[in-house]
Amino acid sequence: MIALDLAEKLRAAGLEWTPALHDFFTLPGTALAGRVFVITDLPANVALIQGQPVFTFEGAAEWAMDYIFADEALWMPTESQLRQAVEARAPNLPLRLHIAPSGYECALDIRADATLSFRATCAEDAYAQALLFLLQRQ
Repeated sequence: MIALDLAEKLRAAGLEWTPALHDFFTLPGTALAGRVFVITDLPANVALIQGQPVFTFEGAAEWAMDYIFADEALWMPTESQLRQAVEARAPNLPLRLHIAPSGYECALDIRADATLSFRATCAEDAYAQALLFLLQRQ
């Protein structure tokens, strides 16, 4: 999952979010700041009853909150969402992701003789760094 500080930097740089099914988000500045939520059409949990795993269903995941405004939530984009965002902002630039000795490397060929590389321990963060670069360039 993308690092919280990178998600915050992407939002500050202007990355827009239209909440959709299966998107992840967190609620910074609240008692639930350390929790990651997912937008779902029907919440289900796994519990143990008599030592056996069962699925339980609830009408509301957090009944203590009636609602929050979307701009209070911080989007935690997935690897595929980040890749799509990079490709949308640099459609003519070849984009590669490969495993590097220290994790992952996202490379953007900005010219035939120049490549920008973004290294991170997870693929999401490597893509997020590339996206942050593109957003800050705009």
